[in-house]
Amino acid sequence: MVKAAETNLAGVLEGKKQYQVPLYQRVYSWGKPQLNQLWNDIAELAATRREDPSATHFIGSLVLAQSPDFSVVGVSKLLVVDGQQRLTTLTILLAALRDHLMESGEVERAQGIEAQYLVNVYDRDKPAKVLPTQADRAAYLAVVRSAPDAGGSDNIGEAYNHFRSRIAATNDPDDARELEEIENAIVNGLALVVVTAEPRDNAHRIFESLNNTGLQLTQSDLLKNYLFMRLGDRGDEVYESVWLPLEKKLSAENLELLFWLDLVQTDERVKQSETYSGQQKRLEKLVGPEEIATEVIRVAKLGDVLAAILDPSLEADAEIRRRLTRIRAWGSTTVYPVVMRLLDRRASGTANAEQVQRALTYLESYFVRRIVIGRATANLNRTLLQAVAAIGDADEIDAALRNYLSQGRKYYGTDKQVRDAVRSVPFYWQGRAAQKKLILQWLEESFGSKEAVDPTRLTIEHVLPQTLAGAARDAFRADLSEDADVDYEHDRLVHTIGNLTLTGYNSELSNRPFGEKRIMLAESGLRMNQAIALHSAWGAGQIDDRSSELAERIIELWPGPDEAAVGSSDDEPSLRRLIASIVAEIPAGRWTSYGEVALVAGSYPQPVAAIISSNPMQAAWRVMQAGGTISPGFKWLEPDRTEDPREFLESEGLTFDHDGHADAAQFVGAEELAELSGLEIDLTRRQDAGSRPLLKQRKSFFQRLHDVGESLPTAIALWPSASTKYAVDVNIGIAGTVASLQVSSREPVAVFCVLYIRDDKALFSHFHRHRVDIEASIGADLEWRNSPTNKSSQVVLRHNGDWRDEAVSPELARWLVTMTDRFAQVFAEYIPMDAH
Repeated sequence: MVKAAETNLAGVLEGKKQYQVPLYQRVYSWGKPQLNQLWNDIAELAATRREDPSATHFIGSLVLAQSPDFSVVGVSKLLVVDGQQRLTTLTILLAALRDHLMESGEVERAQGIEAQYLVNVYDRDKPAKVLPTQADRAAYLAVVRSAPDAGGSDNIGEAYNHFRSRIAATNDPDDARELEEIENAIVNGLALVVVTAEPRDNAHRIFESLNNTGLQLTQSDLLKNYLFMRLGDRGDEVYESVWLPLEKKLSAENLELLFWLDLVQTDERVKQSETYSGQQKRLEKLVGPEEIATEVIRVAKLGDVLAAILDPSLEADAEIRRRLTRIRAWGSTTVYPVVMRLLDRRASGTANAEQVQRALTYLESYFVRRIVIGRATANLNRTLLQAVAAIGDADEIDAALRNYLSQGRKYYGTDKQVRDAVRSVPFYWQGRAAQKKLILQWLEESFGSKEAVDPTRLTIEHVLPQTLAGAARDAFRADLSEDADVDYEHDRLVHTIGNLTLTGYNSELSNRPFGEKRIMLAESGLRMNQAIALHSAWGAGQIDDRSSELAERIIELWPGPDEAAVGSSDDEPSLRRLIASIVAEIPAGRWTSYGEVALVAGSYPQPVAAIISSNPMQAAWRVMQAGGTISPGFKWLEPDRTEDPREFLESEGLTFDHDGHADAAQFVGAEELAELSGLEIDLTRRQDAGSRPLLKQRKSFFQRLHDVGESLPTAIALWPSASTKYAVDVNIGIAGTVASLQVSSREPVAVFCVLYIRDDKALFSHFHRHRVDIEASIGADLEWRNSPTNKSSQVVLRHNGDWRDEAVSPELARWLVTMTDRFAQVFAEYIPMDAH
């Protein structure tokens, strides 16, 4: 039961009262924006009250509960459950006004403000009328008591100084009424509702209720409240000796993280959003202030462990400090529960430093090898949370952790998988950009370079250019056999780890041929670049060789799983079962692509397509090629099924355009597919360009393309406006055709320049007969698409590159503009004479 009454600040502060801010409340946190808003409201109210003395301004509520030492005799003490920031600020403002008046010679007015609103002057020790939480108490009392150190650099001191400044700027020596009006507006014009709990009401429940109705307190605020409400008389002692030092080590956000990490030590299913409810449920089983105090002490010791994880410089052991620094740099908080268990075991004496060192090394190895073999973050969260229980109270925590990570489908890359992956996995697209850079940086450190290089200035550079043209293309072709497919070999190698390095001049190297890059790499302070520069050429052989060399170094630096414990869960039967479970979740009337299924399964489109096309599984017909077309080689695996696949899909509700492309609006992306399947996926490759939604990214890129097209001299009369679609069409002046400029966000991310011939197979055939000359004029091999089942036909030129990445987007836009202009000019030369 609570009572509510509307009053003003004078009604709150006059009389023998003290408003105590409980230990569990937040420290004073108002800054300049809130202080300025309050001052402006008061100044405006003061001006309004000149014309209308009854005008008021509502500033919110003040929720109070009786203090444990409340007494009807002497000063009445009340706990401030809500409203402490406003109440504290207003009394600081009144103290600033008092001090200004005192210095201006208006001693009587200044003493009146102090006696009425700031201090219980007639009681022993003259207690302040507002008493903030311990962390703020000294600074606040210095202000209220006009101490020499009033107005320090803390938030309370800054608020006091700010109000002194505003009052000084307002005071007009020729008009004393201004400050009188300000004072009157503060104490009589500011209206608030005071809600007072009855003595039998639970202040903690009120506190929780306020949080549920909009206070938006953090979970750590609620836990602090709960703990100190239950500590009773032990509160002050525990706060000073345990809690305050903990708060100085960890921010409110990290305090919440600490309580969550504590929970997941025993239950990996707990979500961070359930921290408060989970801890409260556990704490309710404790009896009395002593058990609560013991619990706070235990958590505070864990706080020391978390502080070392967040700031490894606090760790005394050099090797553990090095591993913690790397784990911190890796940027994954999901590993923190495991690291906390390891460090806590050492602190309790149940594990030694050497075991912790080895265990941390296994964690680092696990992260690195997953990226190298192309598994990045597949099921990573679940794996690491369950690792806490897996190592539990094991005698040898390092061996237990390695054994756990080695078993089942956890993708701890074996030595063989590492050796195979470096030649085929596009390392450049795996995991987060910062993590790939760290692996290359750590590899460089392993060479023992004596020259210090600032890693913040380094970026990942492709030695063989991402865009293969001109001299670079000729040099690469020279290293291949005569019948080799240049583009295929380039795509196979360009993003593998053997072709990647770190440099401080990425844009300068760009697409230069190796002969020019070699000079710059030789001058680099990085040993890996100096080794690359020793080669006279850079082609398929050199890249494969370097990949193999790096594989051996990775195997040496980062120990792999226990081969004896590695099961067969990564074999094809297991992958087949996983793919079947994912595909079965595709709803009728929807479709997806092999690439999306591969992303969810943690595999690649080719093996996924092979498995789906050769193994009966529910809804397999709903998986199509990336453009939404049915695979030309599609066949039913059930002998009694003979229906046309398109007609069957249409009967389920799927729609196709006249060219046989499924409706993009009915597409099931990897994110939705993963949610349907209850699996986690690695979307970091899609997020490297930033966190903007895909539609906004497309619009931004096509706007850039428009701007580049308008700025360059081309044969194109009009460049299209920005679009959120995956393609824009450009009129190139050839009847029956358009240039379709497309972007793809599926791996590998790329842009396309496509000559789209709507309904003229004869024109396509004519162009195709001149294929050699056309490709020579354009300077690239083209893909000629002429499906007999479609009315349209296409000539396609692809350029790999992440158009969402601001670092390469301008280059890709310029490439599309240049190629579109070249298409327009070259194909115009080969239009049949009878078509003119």
